[in-house]
Amino acid sequence: MRKICVVVASRANYGRVKPVLTAIQKHPDLELQIVVGASMLLDRYGKAVDVLRKDGFTPLKEVYYMLEGENLATQAKSTGMGIIELSSVFQELAPDVVITVADRFETMATAIAASYLNIPLAHIQGGEITGNIDESVRHAITKLAHYHFPATEESGQRIRKMGEEEWRIRVTGCPSIDTLLCDKLELEDCRDFIKKRANVTIDLSKPFILVTQHPVTSEYMDGRKQIMETLNALRKFPVQKMVLWPNIDAGSNLVSLGIRSFKDRHENENFFYFKNFPPEVYNCFLENAVCLVGNSSSFIREASFLGTPSVIIGNRQEGREHGRNVIYADYDREDIAQKIECQLNHGRYESEHIFGTGKAGFMIADYLADVKLDINKRMTY
Repeated sequence: MRKICVVVASRANYGRVKPVLTAIQKHPDLELQIVVGASMLLDRYGKAVDVLRKDGFTPLKEVYYMLEGENLATQAKSTGMGIIELSSVFQELAPDVVITVADRFETMATAIAASYLNIPLAHIQGGEITGNIDESVRHAITKLAHYHFPATEESGQRIRKMGEEEWRIRVTGCPSIDTLLCDKLELEDCRDFIKKRANVTIDLSKPFILVTQHPVTSEYMDGRKQIMETLNALRKFPVQKMVLWPNIDAGSNLVSLGIRSFKDRHENENFFYFKNFPPEVYNCFLENAVCLVGNSSSFIREASFLGTPSVIIGNRQEGREHGRNVIYADYDREDIAQKIECQLNHGRYESEHIFGTGKAGFMIADYLADVKLDINKRMTY
């Protein structure tokens, strides 16, 4: 039986990797090992490890390696700490394969630690264009990885052009689409969550906009100014606004400072603030929002499948494949407001299957159960 170690290091990536955890756990020829680290363990980011446990998963290891500060230096140092801590964990667990997801600095730590221990590395969501440092990290992980599970055919083609062998690539779609289909909630269920855990008075029977805006690492000093443009643009609309706190990337402290400052100045203006949602609750809000505003990749991936109108602000998702539901805006409140109004007037879009049809988790598990374990890669050109 092959031991498959999955490192879950951010709340966003948990939602994407959850179907993979489920599929590996259910596979008769695989043994699931879960390692939880970074912002998954921190209360100020929602302590998403509690959600993971509630979903029936048991982490074998919890690894703390995040440094305070949320700037470029702490991001780089946290990556180094992650390499050190995860190297020890992998030595102890001795997995046959390590799985890592997407393009974050925690993902880079996982990739380097596994590679230097001669453990085959599987990478989910490689080959994508996203702009800023995330894209460079993603492609670097592709060259470290031994097995690739891109979300789209176009991404798979980029991986081939990077010299990866064809048999190592399996286009599976994005596991986040699996979550949309397998853990579907009704708004009534989300009302219970809001009432019991979030302690806010938002009325889910009325329209709402979902807002998620993360810092851009190449522009991290501008985070406060950028989020203020977004929030002030949203003031022009009487509809309720759900605002999620940003992720842990460099500059998140400035984005958070902007949100707190705005919150103090504009009480009773239909804004509601949240640390974190479980994946199924978040997806329910993605589906039922009248518009999505910010720069989360979920506004492109999941929202294209759901047909929810999205306004993507700035260049954090620059160049990424997207559906007809997406329009882009600059960091300017007038432009943002104009694009939001356009999307509100348009209404819902037809579903598009750019990022898969909801079978990624089991495709990944089946592949890893049968594939030849081989760390000796060669360029194909």
